[in-house]
Amino acid sequence: MTDSARDKVNPSAGSLPSNFIRNMIARDLATSKHGGRVHTRFPPEPNGYLHIGHAKSICLNFGVAAENDGSCNLRFDDTNPAKESQEFVDAIKENITWLGFHWSGPVRFSSSYFDQLYDFARQLIERDKAFVCSLSAEQAREYRGTLTEPGRDSPDRGRATADNLALFARMKAGEFADGSYSLRAKIDMASPNINMRDPVLYRIRHLSHHQTGDTWCIYPTYDYTHCISDAIENITHSLCTLEFEDHRPLYDWILANLDKEALTAASDLGASTDPYVLPEQTEFAKLKLNYTVMGKRKLKDMVDNRVVTGWDDPRMPTLAGLRRRGFTPTAIRNFCESVGVSRSDSVVDMGMLEHAIREDLDRTAPRVMCVLNPLRVELRDFDEGHEEVLQMAKHPKDEAMGRRSVPLGREVFIDRADFAENPPPGFKRLVPGGEVRLRGAYVIRCEEVLKDADGTIQGLICSVDLATLGKRPEGRKVKGVVHWVSAAHGIPVKVRLYDRLFNVENPEAKDVDYLECLNPDSLLQLDGAIVEPSALAQGAATSFQFEREGYFCLDSADSSASIPVFNRTITLRDSWSA
Repeated sequence: MTDSARDKVNPSAGSLPSNFIRNMIARDLATSKHGGRVHTRFPPEPNGYLHIGHAKSICLNFGVAAENDGSCNLRFDDTNPAKESQEFVDAIKENITWLGFHWSGPVRFSSSYFDQLYDFARQLIERDKAFVCSLSAEQAREYRGTLTEPGRDSPDRGRATADNLALFARMKAGEFADGSYSLRAKIDMASPNINMRDPVLYRIRHLSHHQTGDTWCIYPTYDYTHCISDAIENITHSLCTLEFEDHRPLYDWILANLDKEALTAASDLGASTDPYVLPEQTEFAKLKLNYTVMGKRKLKDMVDNRVVTGWDDPRMPTLAGLRRRGFTPTAIRNFCESVGVSRSDSVVDMGMLEHAIREDLDRTAPRVMCVLNPLRVELRDFDEGHEEVLQMAKHPKDEAMGRRSVPLGREVFIDRADFAENPPPGFKRLVPGGEVRLRGAYVIRCEEVLKDADGTIQGLICSVDLATLGKRPEGRKVKGVVHWVSAAHGIPVKVRLYDRLFNVENPEAKDVDYLECLNPDSLLQLDGAIVEPSALAQGAATSFQFEREGYFCLDSADSSASIPVFNRTITLRDSWSA
């Protein structure tokens, strides 16, 4: 599907609201802190699909770079081959492009820096800032201490530098089993910040890597890799979510304890970088959305256990799922901008995201008619074989969209919900002996109700006031207007009515089993719907407002020429109450 012009990024810094990150960057530019450069990065782990929370980070990192004529790198944090795959790499690249952003230069991988990272680790050992530890993972946790009690030094902390270098080289050569040794920073086991208690920098993992194959059997940790990768890429502003705030001292410690000249030489700009300013980490609050699970582990579990059909299931909060459901890049970017950037954690109401997509589709989606639960109606005042083509606006507020041709014949379908033999109070649609207008067409009157032997309504016979095409009927007021589709020309389609996947506000609460909070009505499939032919004409849009029903899009994965499938993006109005 080709993105329309409205989905392209067109940053305008002067019209954007300020936030603490934009203000920080403005101050840095005013003082030429980084030589007038703004260079950010988006560093996803390729261990799953991006979700709506990542969209906020994408919009921020790519956005502030574009606003300041800067650069933003896409760098995959691929340091854990046990959970990563090329599928995730490809999906992440596709989703970022779909959102309308473009990274600077080639796609980057932390694994591309493995040789440099290894050399810098040796440098830390040589400076007595790192050592090889033989404690098992369980023993290391015991030695680490607690939030209220200091940790204890590893028995290997005093190992001689030469011995550490030799062991580290043998780790790299693959001489030891997984878990036999690790490389740890030598900082302070009594630090109140647990992340500073001699954290692990390298682990042994005899696993094949999706980028480097079997070249390596030791892999660096994220905390060690991230800061050095930022330095190599000359990142000026390393923007992270708040859970990394307690990791910032380690980020700074690693860079401060490496040779600055070596970092400068290893950087993209090399010795020409003058002055060379080490990158700094700044944290912002991540996006949390109610009625949603955002933890990647839970999302993966739902995919693996077939709670959903895949990462792109339209009920998932993944960008692939939202895209398949019919959410637009514009709506997602507008939503992220409306949420704002702060340092305070908060939960955003799902209604804000739903408002963003309704607002965008109300403006851009052409209108068509689709009958979800058809009831056949014979218009007795038309001859057999009668056919006429009505011209209706594609959008009631945008004449530039043009008009569409809607065929009308002797038989039409209306929705069963638009007829009631025994109507409730206030019912303004079709009843026996009553009148309604077929949208954009004639006023009809129900003259006869057709039933089968069991009393089930099979159809209606209606008269047609042939003088009411585009006119009001004389001497009477018709209150009801119903949508319809020609029985002879309508196209059978499958329609999937998607709703929120969870029916509790916080399915990730500590005392809640999120799998017990699944909304049983999150998907309802209708196999007998009928849509007007313009929705599937050559060159037609892929997203529509089905009049009086909601916003729908043609399913990108399951549709076929014989059985088109439409997904409900969102209802016309919010049916949920928080």
